[in-house]
Amino acid sequence: MKQIIKVAAAQLAPVFLNKEDTVNKACDAILEAGKNGAQLVVFPEVFISGYPDWVWLLPNSKGAELNKLFVELVENAVSIPDESTAKLCKAAKKAQVNVVIGMHERNVERSGYSLYNCILFISDKGEILGKHRKLMPTGGERLIWAQGDGVTLKTYDISVGKIGGLVCWENYMPLARTALYEQGVQILAAPTWDKSPNWLQTMQSNAREGGMFVISVCMALKMEDIPDRFEFKKRYPEGRKWINAGNSCIISPKGKIIAGPLEAEEGILYAELNMDEIIEAKRMFDVSGHYSRPDVFNFQLIIK
Repeated sequence: MKQIIKVAAAQLAPVFLNKEDTVNKACDAILEAGKNGAQLVVFPEVFISGYPDWVWLLPNSKGAELNKLFVELVENAVSIPDESTAKLCKAAKKAQVNVVIGMHERNVERSGYSLYNCILFISDKGEILGKHRKLMPTGGERLIWAQGDGVTLKTYDISVGKIGGLVCWENYMPLARTALYEQGVQILAAPTWDKSPNWLQTMQSNAREGGMFVISVCMALKMEDIPDRFEFKKRYPEGRKWINAGNSCIISPKGKIIAGPLEAEEGILYAELNMDEIIEAKRMFDVSGHYSRPDVFNFQLIIK
């Protein structure tokens, strides 16, 4: 029997380094997605409360400026659970929408002052299902985020299927993808900062490889979205309007883009997913089934 579900990709700008206002904006978007019939909505990488793009602009010698930025970033990061996650859960329950949202997460299990690039999974009943911490920050990001571990490489059974998530260039890691394939992922949330054509091509390839739907969500961020009080803003080229134009999209298990890419504007993309397409895609190629060859290859997820 054909199962059709409706999903959404929220290509929005955060209220930069303002946790409270960004959470409120996320809650409004969750309610909007619910009113439009979405059963799942995915937000961008570190939506709460903004991508630290200064890591690509400021050298590490600018210690005083970097320290000031990091203090503000930590102060606007999320502890799981806290008041911010409670608000998100309340909105998810009211809208009856499953939510995947990116955020800066404090390491409250230890010092409370290191950060992870994290995605939080919330059910349509308003319950926290779990979280995933990005395994490997990329380049300059290593000055901001700690490394995640295998504990959070999980899938979750939600009302619309089995969902998992990988953050940005984690999606280039074959074994990270394999960890989710082995758990039967049907919908992959891919919050990202990458808007490039190469990224979109990779997402299409990964959708085909995994025989799964991919929801690639990038932040749409304009120069005017960053307050003028931030000194690093002056390092962008004069006349630049968009820091990131987004290019969010939703992709089928056959690698076809079925919604988007949405470029240079904020908005919520919607798509109806025919879950039978997963079965159709796996008839010829099932990466964790008849094509896996466990007699030849052995995969192990190390959890410490």
